Amino acid sequence: MRVIISAGGTGGHIYPAIAIINKIKEMEPNSEFLYIGTHNRMEKDIVPNFGIPFKSIEIYGLNRKELLKNVKVIKCLLGSFKECKKIIKEFNPDVVIGVGGYVTAPVIYTAKKLGYKTFIHEQNSVSGASNKFLVRYSDLIGVSFKSSLKDFPKDKVIFTGNPVSENALKAPIAKKKDYKLSENKKLVLIVMGSLGSSKINDFFVKTLNKFKDKNYEIMFVTGKDMYEEVNKNKFPKNVFVVPYVNELASLLKRTDLIISRAGASTLAEIISLGIPSILIPSPYVTNNHQYKNALDLKNIDACTLIEEKDLEEELLINEIDKILNNESRIKEIKKNLKKISCDDSQTIIYNNIKKLIAR
Repeated sequence: MRVIISAGGTGGHIYPAIAIINKIKEMEPNSEFLYIGTHNRMEKDIVPNFGIPFKSIEIYGLNRKELLKNVKVIKCLLGSFKECKKIIKEFNPDVVIGVGGYVTAPVIYTAKKLGYKTFIHEQNSVSGASNKFLVRYSDLIGVSFKSSLKDFPKDKVIFTGNPVSENALKAPIAKKKDYKLSENKKLVLIVMGSLGSSKINDFFVKTLNKFKDKNYEIMFVTGKDMYEEVNKNKFPKNVFVVPYVNELASLLKRTDLIISRAGASTLAEIISLGIPSILIPSPYVTNNHQYKNALDLKNIDACTLIEEKDLEEELLINEIDKILNNESRIKEIKKNLKKISCDDSQTIIYNNIKKLIAR
């Protein structure tokens, strides 16, 4: 199989794209790939490290605050169509896949205009601007949340789940001793993204001392940029502060409760592994999509949702205790998460791409 795949901007788009590539490689080892990304975002560094051929185009997202800056945005967008046409015709793929981010707009649009088969995947419960635009230029659309099915044409859309969920299920189980954690105590994992959030980190720095008499342990993942500043503080013996966890899915398999943002990839792991969660969506993302992601779980009673504006020490501590000290509640959450889980997302996507190519 010859595949062009495009995704950009954030790990929430890039890692699902890599998961799809890895599944195709597993099923068809002789497949060839070309990844098209932006020239200045994180995919330009991440993707080549996986040994995936990479080409970049100069493209920028729309500036909603300073409209005059969009003159350059539009100029680069128009130029990107010409560049994509050249790249796609030279590679001559069997299928072109878009996994989110504004870079996918010219790639999928151009591929469809050239007559190639196209597939896009939406990780969030609410569609991003690029995927909204690309609906008419896509032969098939995969969604991570069942609630999103109604947002797309019935003859095009399929529920696939998020492809990173299958990676989480395959991850080895972490050894608590590797993190200096106790085997006989429950673990609360606090993680707010790879780079952390200064406002949330400040809140937890003030709050963590309130856990010194608790019979469970807390691991606080600060994010690499915040670690040195946070680690200057003294915390109780049952609180562990780390900058980053490389194999988060492995540690999640030893986690009793996670407190996190509500990005699509994080939720995919929470759902697939059946982890009780307290979600604090970032209010600073486009279309407030993290809140809407979290609401999908909240609506089936599969998480606790606290908006950042409502976050208080006593509220958070009470919610943690209510979950950890109630085994029937934990079982109920796990049962509800199972209702929306998709354990073979990568396989579903691969099989449907094969069918699309064969049409």
